[in-house]
Amino acid sequence: MIVARGLSKWYGQVMALNNVSFEIGEGVTGLLGPNGAGKTTFMRLLTGQLRPSQGSLTLLGEPIWNNPGLMRRVGFCPEEDAFYDDLSGLEFVTALARLSGLTRAEATARALAVLEQVGMSEHMHRELRGYSRGMRQRTKLAQALAHDPDVLVLDEPLTGTDPVGRRELRMLIASLAEAGKHVIISSHVLHEVEALTRTFTLIHRGRIVASGDVHEIRQLMDEHPHQIVIRCDRPRDLAQALIALDHVSSTEIPTETEALRVETRAPAEFFDAFPGVVLETGVVVEEFYSEDDDLNAVFRYLVKGPA
Repeated sequence: MIVARGLSKWYGQVMALNNVSFEIGEGVTGLLGPNGAGKTTFMRLLTGQLRPSQGSLTLLGEPIWNNPGLMRRVGFCPEEDAFYDDLSGLEFVTALARLSGLTRAEATARALAVLEQVGMSEHMHRELRGYSRGMRQRTKLAQALAHDPDVLVLDEPLTGTDPVGRRELRMLIASLAEAGKHVIISSHVLHEVEALTRTFTLIHRGRIVASGDVHEIRQLMDEHPHQIVIRCDRPRDLAQALIALDHVSSTEIPTETEALRVETRAPAEFFDAFPGVVLETGVVVEEFYSEDDDLNAVFRYLVKGPA
């Protein structure tokens, strides 16, 4: 769906994207990275607001820059607010639907439908100046949906929403993907996007550090030891038994208030062997988990290397 080849964007002496090449397929893809990584610049390139300084970027097989026909197929929910505060939510969404080429009647009908879809029907006649941050986020998402685009580009859409609002918006975004929309969603909060998709592009300091399914990305870390945390009644006895395993590289004997920490370069083998070691030693295990099984660990290793 999206193909970048040697894509760069700079502002004077500041390099926002640095010679990145990657492909993004259909469905929901998370664009992840810390603030300032280059996510917003990429999304502005993707929505035709910026022209690449170098390289190419295509969407649905077409070049993006100066392509208004293609942009009618794209809905964009920006991170920053850009409202006319004296308009009501309904007036604002209707106006942007009109700018997308809909007739007045079509724009009004679509605005009513999408505001209901995002849970804003009750507040749509109020002026935008009185909206909370969560209400503004919902309204921005509504305007992105108003012209029924094929591709949705969502820049930090969950920022500022309460827990209930976040859950509702995640469910809505998931339903849009199920209905056939292509969704690119950015965030610096990994677990939020991990709840929506297992496909990610990780960006850091203007470079793509990894792209693909989370399990494929996780395989890039095979050269790093994996951290296992174990709480048990006899940690020293368990540590002595575990260090004898070929694939265990180290154990850290805890203090009275800390857990046993084990490093292994073969986590699958470790997990297979661990129950037998526990039965053999008779240790009572209270808690057992890996700190490297979630996307936070993937990002930490790929960007910074092991701690």
